[in-house]
Amino acid sequence: MKRLLFVLFIIRIFSSGFKSPPADDTQIHWVGFDEAVRLNSQHPKKIFIDVYTQWCGWCKKMDQSTYTDPTVVQYINKYYYAVRLDAETADTFHFKDHKFFNTKPYTRGFANELASSLLDDKLAYPTTVYMDENFSRLTYIQSYMGTNDLMPVLKYFAENKYKSMTYEDYKKSIGIPTSK
Repeated sequence: MKRLLFVLFIIRIFSSGFKSPPADDTQIHWVGFDEAVRLNSQHPKKIFIDVYTQWCGWCKKMDQSTYTDPTVVQYINKYYYAVRLDAETADTFHFKDHKFFNTKPYTRGFANELASSLLDDKLAYPTTVYMDENFSRLTYIQSYMGTNDLMPVLKYFAENKYKSMTYEDYKKSIGIPTSK
């Protein structure tokens, strides 16, 4: 009997694919860039990338406020693969037949080529990058964003409104005053 239980236990481990249990819905389910690519190949979703640095004060403020807001957490978890990308990481990424790395890892101010590529070499933090299911960049926004700023942008892309109207027209359609 013990042997049967052991065999069933081993089968359960292998059939689970060694997946970690899902994070609770009180926090964003952040994944690495490579993991987002893998997950997206199985179940396509939009990609949300938070490009930050360890020393960025406004990045930390977004972490503590915007990214803990229950509305933001639930929306991102439902409609996006959320990626946190330290712009100065020493990690190497392989994506679309290209290798992205940091030429001077562990040196403040030197960005990983993936971050530079996503931001067109216009490095500022925090920056949120929005990509479609095919990993085509839709846009990036460079600044701190509170919940009221972020939610309309998340919805604009998740609901594919960008395919039929400008963001300014979208904001008007949902009753958000536009700047003059």
